[in-house]
Amino acid sequence: MGFDVDQVRAIAERVAASSGLELVEVELRGGGKARMLRIVIDKPAAGGVTHEDCANLSREVGTILDVEDVMPGNSYTLEVSSPGLDRKLFRPADFERFTGSRVKLMTRNPVDGNRHFEGRLESFSQGRLTLDVSKARKKPHRGEAPPEKLEIELDNVEKANLVPEI
Repeated sequence: MGFDVDQVRAIAERVAASSGLELVEVELRGGGKARMLRIVIDKPAAGGVTHEDCANLSREVGTILDVEDVMPGNSYTLEVSSPGLDRKLFRPADFERFTGSRVKLMTRNPVDGNRHFEGRLESFSQGRLTLDVSKARKKPHRGEAPPEKLEIELDNVEKANLVPEI
């Protein structure tokens, strides 16, 4: 039996939801005895994720994974953490929640001849995000006025992160 990320995700989501937490990401890194199962959680309510939230989720999820023998070979390290200030954005709900925030993203296919963008996430609707890049661009785009706002299909977003504003 191999590693089933969907089964681990379902367990982690169930435990997180029962504690008022949101599951952000589940990933397995490494191999053999050096495997690390990383679970990232967030707390939508004010205050953010606490050390206690991480410890409780780690204890509960770890127990379920061991009892249900979800991790083949039983040799792994479980790490539970918050997403940090530069949180990754994956799902449509992430883009809706963080509308108005500064983001940095990379597209699969070029948009206006570029794949790397940074700007304010102005809106997200029907699988399309609008990014205001007016303050991010420093030089003109080949002699023409650069677009101030870009529309990008979510399916074209390869990677996206929040940009911390302090």
